[in-house]
Amino acid sequence: MIEIWRSIRRRTEAVVAIRRRCAAAKHVASRHLRRKRTRGHASGGRGSRSTLRSARKGVQCVPARSDGDGDEKEGTVGHETDARTNCTTLRTAVPTAEEEFEELCFEYGIELDDVTTESQMLRKEHGIKDSDVVEDEEVIYRVDIPANRYDMLCLEGIARALNIFNEREKLPNFRISDAPEESLQRMTVKAETVLVRPFVVCAVLRDITFDEARYNSFIDLQDKLHQNLCRQRSLVAIGTHDLDTLQGPFTYEARTPSQIRFVPLKQEKEFNAQDLLQYYKEHDQKLKKFVPIIEDSLVYPVLYDAKGTVLSLPPIINGAHSAIKLSTKNVFIECTATDLTKAKTVLNTVVTMFSQYCADPFVVEPVIVRNALEETTMYPELQMKELDVSLEYINQSIGVSLGAEEVCKLLTKMQLPAKVSSEDHSLLKVSIPPTRSDVLHACDVMEDVAIAYGYNNIQRRIPNTVCNGKEQPLNQLTDMLRLEMAMAGYTEVLTWSLHSHDESFKFLRREDDGKVAAKISNPATVEFEVCRTTLVSGLLKTIGANKDSPLPIRLFEVQDVVLLSAEDIIGAKNHRRLGAVFCAKESGFEEIHGLLDRTMQVSGVPCEGANEKMEHRFGGAYSIRPSNDGMFFPGRQAEVICKGKVVGRFGVVHPEVLAFFGIPFPCSAVELDVEPFCFDQFYRPLL
Repeated sequence: MIEIWRSIRRRTEAVVAIRRRCAAAKHVASRHLRRKRTRGHASGGRGSRSTLRSARKGVQCVPARSDGDGDEKEGTVGHETDARTNCTTLRTAVPTAEEEFEELCFEYGIELDDVTTESQMLRKEHGIKDSDVVEDEEVIYRVDIPANRYDMLCLEGIARALNIFNEREKLPNFRISDAPEESLQRMTVKAETVLVRPFVVCAVLRDITFDEARYNSFIDLQDKLHQNLCRQRSLVAIGTHDLDTLQGPFTYEARTPSQIRFVPLKQEKEFNAQDLLQYYKEHDQKLKKFVPIIEDSLVYPVLYDAKGTVLSLPPIINGAHSAIKLSTKNVFIECTATDLTKAKTVLNTVVTMFSQYCADPFVVEPVIVRNALEETTMYPELQMKELDVSLEYINQSIGVSLGAEEVCKLLTKMQLPAKVSSEDHSLLKVSIPPTRSDVLHACDVMEDVAIAYGYNNIQRRIPNTVCNGKEQPLNQLTDMLRLEMAMAGYTEVLTWSLHSHDESFKFLRREDDGKVAAKISNPATVEFEVCRTTLVSGLLKTIGANKDSPLPIRLFEVQDVVLLSAEDIIGAKNHRRLGAVFCAKESGFEEIHGLLDRTMQVSGVPCEGANEKMEHRFGGAYSIRPSNDGMFFPGRQAEVICKGKVVGRFGVVHPEVLAFFGIPFPCSAVELDVEPFCFDQFYRPLL
């Protein structure tokens, strides 16, 4: 059986504090940035407020013009004053900032999840009353960002993307500085780092200007990347340092914990690495979760400058000596990693987002990294990548008829500059900037064209191919068997598809010949070591956990087992089976035998010698014969034969098996392969 899983694009939530600035609303996001909420003075009572909105670029909040008779001109913003409260209310025909920003996010394919404030968040978390709200506070926009859009995990990225989408800005030209090679910083990687974190990439942001908002955004982006792409720092760890406090060249080494001594960030005394990790395990809930990444390693990764000053102990903490501040002008960025591709993506994301604050915007100073194999590479890699995409593929996939020039214009809005190929006018050459690491295939380009065009603008039409969905025949048979089992008084259970090795073999008194069970290479727990090869062990385990329930206990399950198969391309195959167990003060062999006969009857499978006409139509019949399965009691077991093949077994469960599962009462069980019985009314196979 083939299991089809829907692919769901995971999304990650970026909480961005978007500040509205009255003057110089530079970015489109800034059109909706800062809004102040103050407590109103209306006599309507407690909790009434007036909302003051600052001027927005493109929509100026000015008094409405009058044509002499008191009527306001269309398209202007009017105002009226409440004589009782002396509060001014602005009236405008244009949408509010929230509505406008929400619509813009929707068009771009992101979602404005919530508009809240610090006080509202506190009320939800701690149950604070409305009367305790701070009178003057900024609004927080919670924006839901696709998990693969790392460039939109900060305010700078969101503002840039939306501005380019609205054609208010041009795509920035990211480039490497022209500084002579001899003046560049250098990083040397020692061979022993291969034991713990073998890769490091670096860059420098020169003459950068921070204010409080930029600094907070810079730190916040690193946190979000650590949570997302860096997989809680297990794949990549980011370190940022004040370059003016350090002296190059730098080295990336791996030393024993006792050899590493430094003053960590936010601490005043010196620790060695071993003591520092123990300190974080006992006193720091935030850093405690990163300790296991390197705790059991023989050596710990560490970065030094030319004077032996420790930059950082990745992926745990930076050194206090090189901590960046608001006054920092030159930032040294290093990313240590176990995955080089992700490290380069993380470095590109950080430098492309914040190089706009450098004296020479969008220019990054590279760092020369010399690896353990004596190979030198210059990072970051900011060059554009090219991808050839067929215009026909884009139009057919979306269901539109767009010209090449129009598609190029739409792609430019999505930060993907494109041009028509000079050799083939039906082919587009799409340039992928370093900010768009999510674009890997032509389908990603097609998706961006659809977003820029607008999904709501795509004309609805009847598909050329009509496909009527229906239930899979095997699932239809499964549902029928479930109903029959329930009417026979049995309760359905759903058990784990992964079992321990003992539950699949030792507990069932069976030997593992290595040709049956698909084993998990690195199981997280001994409970999940192999894919189940039988349903009976799960049913017995359920009874063992519910042995205090009143007798008799009747349980069944219709699910898949996984068996090794040399004929299958992946080496294993799913088999749909029916399993049932009867537990009472007596063994109940006749009960389980009757259940088997009833199952065959409703499936339309004749019993041998019972109906020659049906046997002729079916091309055979089922019969039972003695078996020798260690799971069952000798002489009280049988196997089911259909058309010369064994399709199932049933019998009284062996006392040793019951003891392994902690069951004090006798049980009988049956397990049947149902796939051979999946046919239509004319006995034609449906599988």
